[in-house]
Amino acid sequence: MTTTLVASAKREAKLGFDQPFCVIGERINPTGRKKLAAEMQAGNFDTVAADAIAQVEAGATMLDVNAGVTSVNPNETEPPLLAQTIKLVQGLVDIPLCIDSSVPAALAAGLEVCEGRPLVNSVTGEEDRLEVVLPLVKKYGVPVVAISNDETGISEDPDVRFEVAKKIVERAADFGIPSHDIVVDPLVMPIGAMGTAGRQVFALVRRLRDELKVNTTCGASNISFGLPNRHAINAAFLPMAIASGMTSAIMNPCRPQEMEMVLAANVLNSTDPDCTYWIKKNRVQPEGVDASADTGGRRRGGRRSRTAA
Repeated sequence: MTTTLVASAKREAKLGFDQPFCVIGERINPTGRKKLAAEMQAGNFDTVAADAIAQVEAGATMLDVNAGVTSVNPNETEPPLLAQTIKLVQGLVDIPLCIDSSVPAALAAGLEVCEGRPLVNSVTGEEDRLEVVLPLVKKYGVPVVAISNDETGISEDPDVRFEVAKKIVERAADFGIPSHDIVVDPLVMPIGAMGTAGRQVFALVRRLRDELKVNTTCGASNISFGLPNRHAINAAFLPMAIASGMTSAIMNPCRPQEMEMVLAANVLNSTDPDCTYWIKKNRVQPEGVDASADTGGRRRGGRRSRTAA
């Protein structure tokens, strides 16, 4: 079985076909959140802290951390802000992080301060990106998200997206990066714009699992973009994607409708042995007992030291 290991300073998590679905919390991202972007630019991290804690308490396996607050001089502004955000988040929670940036200098800054073994998000099939990001991935010995687009853009043809993913896996091997450290994002198209988007991505995920034997991820909410009642669509999409072989998703764990479907899929997919986690989350608590009190994800005490990758 293909296993991708990620870790914080003290906790490990695994992506794999025989592992519980990995929920990568998406909330620490100023894209489309003007208030959060303004706060981060002003050095106010109250919302970042609140989102980090809330996502862990909701059941996130990892947290995606993005600091792309502006398109003006991102090569200068984003690296220090991303590093600052990562240091703050890992001082609050113990779960692994996903370092999210399209700016290579920001990825490098994030990797320098991130404890444990984070996931890097991301590299594409564009040659200039491969030549810059893959050496960073090799240097720090971390896994990376491979997005299935290249110089030609995002193809609507799933066969083309498969070939781009295959190219990235092969180029990574040239740098000594094993395929189990490549997590492919096959790119989920909006179902409202492309009626076959669901069937496309399910078939593509099965190919990636069976032929390339790689773990997969996606931005789960992309499937419902532009539609009303998006959370119902997302909630239906997730267990279908899991059944097809998808092993993680960047999503909002604070949406109970979607998280319940993930946990139920883990039960039905035999990755929640004896339904242990399901029973724990759904057990009726005695009056006055907080069922979420013992999440195990928040840090108690000070910062912890870096562990070897």
